[in-house]
Amino acid sequence: MTRYDSWTPEKGALIIGDMAAEGRTALLPILHEIQASFGHVPDEAVPMIAEALNLTRADVHGVVSFYHDFRETPVAPRVLKLCRAEACQAAGADQVARRVAERTGLACGETSADGALAVEAVYCLGLCATAPSAMLEGPGVEGGRRLGARLGGPRLERLIDEAVR
Repeated sequence: MTRYDSWTPEKGALIIGDMAAEGRTALLPILHEIQASFGHVPDEAVPMIAEALNLTRADVHGVVSFYHDFRETPVAPRVLKLCRAEACQAAGADQVARRVAERTGLACGETSADGALAVEAVYCLGLCATAPSAMLEGPGVEGGRRLGARLGGPRLERLIDEAVR
């Protein structure tokens, strides 16, 4: 089950056209909307965005490749993001990652064989005071995303249960 539309230049043009009037400042909002609609920023979208905003393809590609949340290829419908920043490291992020790998068979940067779940490392969810933390995104997750904090024991097990559902 996918939550994203299939990319077509026509659908991309609608998104870009609706936002391009804002000029160059629309680059990030356009990229976010493209990714929210299609699950990634397709290569075919880059020249369309560049032309609409009077930017070079290199400018647009540079932004897509610089920001880790932008994807150039489709991602699994469910993504478990494990915080690997310093505060989470100090509070047990390695143990969280090990337990996730034990239960799912996935290390950070891997996707399940059926393509349903991906596990990713992120470098700060803004929950440093409640480390270690993670975020689960995808269909069936209330509100589309759920943050997990002070992960360990039953909290971690519940988050993993939800991820593999």
